[in-house]
Amino acid sequence: MKVAITSTGQEVTSKLDHRFGRCSYFAIHDFDTDQTDFIKNPNKEVAEGAGPASVQFIVNHGVSKIISGEFGGKVKKILEDLEVQIIMFNGPERTIQDILSLMAVKP
Repeated sequence: MKVAITSTGQEVTSKLDHRFGRCSYFAIHDFDTDQTDFIKNPNKEVAEGAGPASVQFIVNHGVSKIISGEFGGKVKKILEDLEVQIIMFNGPERTIQDILSLMAVKP
């Protein structure tokens, strides 16, 4: 399973970026290989349509879940139609590693 987390930087110590479409990076973690790759968001500075363009970009990387602070209404609908789960994380500031650790906890 691959999960994308919006990130402010390129390290697991980077903080969650609360913007989806205009985040700085996507941290893509593959739970099968326990590998995390950081990919610069090519849509961060586009004039309009950053959200839908970022959905297409990130879905092409094979993710089944996306974690961010917020998602626009259009983005939510597109992800729902693509059957990609969204997880909104609005708690205290967390690093990418913190979020991955929370996801690894089994009930």
